[in-house]
Amino acid sequence: MVEKVIPGVSFELTDEQKMLQKMARDFAEKEIIPVAEHYDQTAEFPIDVVNKGRELGLVNLNIPLEYGGPGASVFEECLVNEELAYGCSGISTAMSVNNLSSLPILIGGTEAQKQLWLGERMVDKGQLAAYCVTEPGAGSNVAGMQTRAERVNGKYILNGSKMFISNVNFSSFYTVFAVTNPAAKHKGISCFLVERDTPGITISKHFDKLGQRAADTAEIVFENVEVPAENRIGEEGQGFMLAMMVFDHSRPGVASGAVGVARRALEESVKYAKTRETFGQPIWQHQAIGHKIADMAIQIEAARLLAWQAAWMVDHGVSNPRVVASAKAFAADMAMRVTVDAVQVFGGYGYMKEYPVEKLMRDVKVYQIYEGTSEVQRNIVVRELFR
Repeated sequence: MVEKVIPGVSFELTDEQKMLQKMARDFAEKEIIPVAEHYDQTAEFPIDVVNKGRELGLVNLNIPLEYGGPGASVFEECLVNEELAYGCSGISTAMSVNNLSSLPILIGGTEAQKQLWLGERMVDKGQLAAYCVTEPGAGSNVAGMQTRAERVNGKYILNGSKMFISNVNFSSFYTVFAVTNPAAKHKGISCFLVERDTPGITISKHFDKLGQRAADTAEIVFENVEVPAENRIGEEGQGFMLAMMVFDHSRPGVASGAVGVARRALEESVKYAKTRETFGQPIWQHQAIGHKIADMAIQIEAARLLAWQAAWMVDHGVSNPRVVASAKAFAADMAMRVTVDAVQVFGGYGYMKEYPVEKLMRDVKVYQIYEGTSEVQRNIVVRELFR
């Protein structure tokens, strides 16, 4: 009998990918879930967990082997992000910000910049970095940023502020986007590597947030901050396109994080619905509850496959912003619905902090906001459809 070979798409993970997925799953179970409640209550930064993750290779995932990193693909980042966010998306965010911060250097940096900032600083010294795009008056509208970088005597003088920046209080350096030519609009934005200890930098205290409270989020202000010209990533005016390329690489992983939170909500709901009885039977046997949980499972599977498709395209050099935006929007919106439904399955208990679904609902809301709101993702889809 001849074995039938189906060409085209395969959903089978390689042995190495299965090992990576299991390592992340075990890490979430042993190192994240037991401490997630503590960090949610205290809003402390989980530096011990981050350091443990770095020792295992779960931080700096996308840094290539030649610079000492694991060299994970975007798809493999998705596998890890789902597992870590299953444990706690706040701690997962704290662990994954280096992946985002390194992308401008990976995409547009020189070989010397990659050796120094990725290899020596991030990998060898274990330093954290922050990605600075969002401003108080310019969030998803990247082209509307006001932070200025003026070239004076062979260096740049940076003035302005960035808002809602992750890991900024615990980072050693920042990848900062600023306007170098206001007249050129979006073509007048450039990207810079900025040392934390440079005079003129002020960082606010950690914001008190609704969810993902373990992830440090704050404002950073630049007042006449001097940046060497060699710290510019790429040419002047390439910053906007660099930021868009960064989001194409990062958004599949964000989508997978949302899937991880939703999967946790589903599993908690199934477990609860088996033991909770009303009217003489477990509540899952009531169609109103059973169908609600079934819809959770259906939506999670669809979101995961969409995130995987987006990651596959990025890894294979297929530029498709529509699919990337679709994955991010669908997964974020799906996870919000699923966690709200999970609270409903738990009823009054779901509203109490002693049960896990309350935290999941709070944590997941930001997936509809950061790295481009769900509304902005839809704008991208519309733009691509009507090109």
